[in-house]
Amino acid sequence: MKKGFFAHRSAYIDQGAKIGKGTKIWHFCHILKGAKIGKYCILGQNVMVGSGAVIGNNCKVQNNVSVYQRVILEDGVFCGPSVVFTNVKNPRAFIDRKSEFRETLVKKGVTIGANATLVCGVVIGEYALIAAGAVVIKNVPAYAIVAGVPAAKKGWICKCGVSLKQGGTGDKLRCIECGDEYKIKSSNLMVLNK
Repeated sequence: MKKGFFAHRSAYIDQGAKIGKGTKIWHFCHILKGAKIGKYCILGQNVMVGSGAVIGNNCKVQNNVSVYQRVILEDGVFCGPSVVFTNVKNPRAFIDRKSEFRETLVKKGVTIGANATLVCGVVIGEYALIAAGAVVIKNVPAYAIVAGVPAAKKGWICKCGVSLKQGGTGDKLRCIECGDEYKIKSSNLMVLNK
């Protein structure tokens, strides 16, 4: 443990990176100067966190993920193995487009499945679930389940991670696991018992 966090001896942490207490950084990671990582995060093998990238508290970033500049993960985000973030829409090796980087915002509690790709400039709403292998090219509503290429909404998910089924009366949904209740309004999901 150094400065309240653990870093495997093979990890590179540039001076000027900020890392919260209780965070664990595993084999072959590279944390660049200006990166911000919150408390109690776990970064799996071969994770890169770029300068200006932000990772909130209690996040889990699995093996082989690069969190580039202008990517923001709020608290409690899970990134499965080999998730891909981008930061420019039309890259060319021979044209410098760093001034065109677009922000990607992943709100609290989101789960992103293995090998999913998030094209830059999107906002992923809180507690949404991105299925493994999905390619996200547009904003995702809170509590939505999206899958496919390009990703499309397939249903709704509870904060606790259980798929919600519509049943009973009208536009109300209730989680069979934790009992939380939701209502569909204007193609969005609202929590009734927050």
